[in-house]
Amino acid sequence: MKLQRMNRRALALGALAVSGALALTACGSDDTGGGSGNASSGTQAAGNIKCDDAKGQLLADGSSAQKNAIDAWVKQFTAACSGVQINYKGGGSGAGVTAFTQGQVAFAGSDSALKPEEVTASKSVCKGGQGIDLPMVGGPIAVGYNVPGVDNLVLDASTLAKIFDSKITKWNDPAIQKLNPDAKLPDLKIQAFHRSDESGTTDNFTKYLIATAKKDFPYEGGKAWQAKGGQSASGSSGVAQQVKQTSGAIGYFELSYAKDGIKTVDLDTGAASPVKATIDNATKAISEAKVVGTGKDLALELNYGTKAEGAYPMVLVTYEIVCDKGNKADSLPATKAFLRYIASEDGQKILTENDYAPIPDEIIAKVRTTIEGLS
Repeated sequence: MKLQRMNRRALALGALAVSGALALTACGSDDTGGGSGNASSGTQAAGNIKCDDAKGQLLADGSSAQKNAIDAWVKQFTAACSGVQINYKGGGSGAGVTAFTQGQVAFAGSDSALKPEEVTASKSVCKGGQGIDLPMVGGPIAVGYNVPGVDNLVLDASTLAKIFDSKITKWNDPAIQKLNPDAKLPDLKIQAFHRSDESGTTDNFTKYLIATAKKDFPYEGGKAWQAKGGQSASGSSGVAQQVKQTSGAIGYFELSYAKDGIKTVDLDTGAASPVKATIDNATKAISEAKVVGTGKDLALELNYGTKAEGAYPMVLVTYEIVCDKGNKADSLPATKAFLRYIASEDGQKILTENDYAPIPDEIIAKVRTTIEGLS
């Protein structure tokens, strides 16, 4: 089933219209806490949030990519539902899934859908049910670089794969020069940075390379980095910081980290012109995704190989992972109330206010229905 195209139209659900332009996926720190940080608090009235019987402490962990969104959501939700305390530790997708399958959290955030073995593991926690994937945000993965004197840089999948597999080691390599004939590329060593922690960002970045340059990136992919060489840093914030401070550096992270002077690569996808990592361009690519989950699971398959004009295919979707059945009785009311809110029109609007991507109405409607059936 094709996702309804989001680009340059409103996500109209009910009376309000939420912008459908795909905002970049912002990332927060990996710190524990429910504060809003620098995130916008949103504009909707707290009275629109339905608390029901929500109370007590709600523990969650996972994707650092959605941490700022969670913080903004928590600020609004707890203002309305004062009996609930939400603690989301953005320790990365791998940590979140592990915590979920071990029964340590009510829900987890992950930039990758559950694997079959993780679904199996979840059944021991979700009594009579299993863990399911509920897509909440999506956005582009940017490739940031720090090359003195180079303000614009074009790379294709093959060249990126060789750079991150230590097969291209100098910035003035002929392959890079061919893609950038007008650039003055220095004789400078490439410092490629990847994630040290298990990461859905890594999973999606390598899925793109495997789908489009398998010959040059002969790995299975996954949350853990597998290619040879390079340097590592913890979290998207750590990779971005290394790129910013290291001459010759290149690294991958959500687009929101491309700030404070960090430049990003334009992708040569085979389209007529190289594609920039922007909100609208990622929207065009994510609109081609398909729902591949079964039952109540709403996992998506992204089209990393798209060559559509203006489509930036290096994207990810962040899921909230929760039990469809067998949730703990003491946390179920708060879990449902919070998930109901973040999937609501008001909750999705906060995404656009914090440089995140709302989920298309066709999919978020299914997410809402699924949340109401959680037990």
